[in-house]
Amino acid sequence: MNKETRSLKEKIDKLYETSNLDYDEILFVVQNIFKTEYNDGENLFDYICSKANEVRFRNYGNKVFLRGLIEVTNICKNDCYYCGIRCSNPNVDRYRLTREDILECCAEGYEIGYRTFVMQGGEDPYYDDEWMFEVIKEIRDTYPDCAITLSLGEKSYETYKKYYEAGGDRFLLRHESITEEHYQKLHPETMKLSNRLRCLKDLKDLGFQVGAGFMVGSPYQTDENLARDLAFVKEFQPHMVGIGPFIPHEDTKFKDFPHGDLNLTVLMYAMTRLLLPNCLLPATTAVASIDPNGRAKSLLAGCNVIMPNLSPRRFRKSYSLYNGKLSTGKEAAEYNDELEADLAKIGLQVEYIRGDNIQWRRK
Repeated sequence: MNKETRSLKEKIDKLYETSNLDYDEILFVVQNIFKTEYNDGENLFDYICSKANEVRFRNYGNKVFLRGLIEVTNICKNDCYYCGIRCSNPNVDRYRLTREDILECCAEGYEIGYRTFVMQGGEDPYYDDEWMFEVIKEIRDTYPDCAITLSLGEKSYETYKKYYEAGGDRFLLRHESITEEHYQKLHPETMKLSNRLRCLKDLKDLGFQVGAGFMVGSPYQTDENLARDLAFVKEFQPHMVGIGPFIPHEDTKFKDFPHGDLNLTVLMYAMTRLLLPNCLLPATTAVASIDPNGRAKSLLAGCNVIMPNLSPRRFRKSYSLYNGKLSTGKEAAEYNDELEADLAKIGLQVEYIRGDNIQWRRK
């Protein structure tokens, strides 16, 4: 083992043993782990993934929590440059689920065995506070043993408070990029990183299990950006972290950019698991969309959540955030038997309980 390999392995061992690296150390790992001269006699990418898998197993065993994903609307007031359902895209077949649609999805999911429902959608002004409060409350009253996760975008403190009081347990809001200059390259001027961070703080203050996160390989992203994102999640300590590769959509300004690299995405999973040993870490649909082995690689690098699609089949193709998004087959709730068999092959077991972050308690 040469000195370069030894120095990198020492950083990985420190991360494993202390759950911490500073920004410069994180950047050192990100910049060098795929270089030949830093892998003399040992593959350190495989090594860091194995250490992350150990940490996941220590905290959550071999369990993978399933969440039933309900994509409630593809109508969005925002115009994020990377997103297929951005408001300025005229080629989207727009829809929004009714209260009855959402409750029917929950009923179907509960019968399958799901004990977490994830309501995700664009920032649709139709779903005002009163409407959403009533839906969340009805799900809570009907399924008191289930967790309710929301991913509905930037709201006021008062709106988030109503969601929590209605029975919401978790809220996922990716910060996308903690580097302001990079954030603005992905979003219009009307959207500000400062407001995104205000939302995350409000959610945490209210008592939600909070999820931050970012894309890997997004346009103009640098290794320094990724290192800052990892340093941010360590500092902010979210209960969940949503990470996935950037995948271009044909109706956006980024349509000709390449998708994010699978191994770099898996590295982000591994480092996140080592930085946040107790976090809930989904193996996202996007990794399965770019590589048929993407989900398995992600799970063996520390991920412990999968979110099969419970949305009404007639709308799934219309929730197209990026090209080639999987919504059927093993990404759909109807194929749980196949999913269980796939996980068993890599030594993992599907778990249908709520699957809360082990450090969270509802206020």
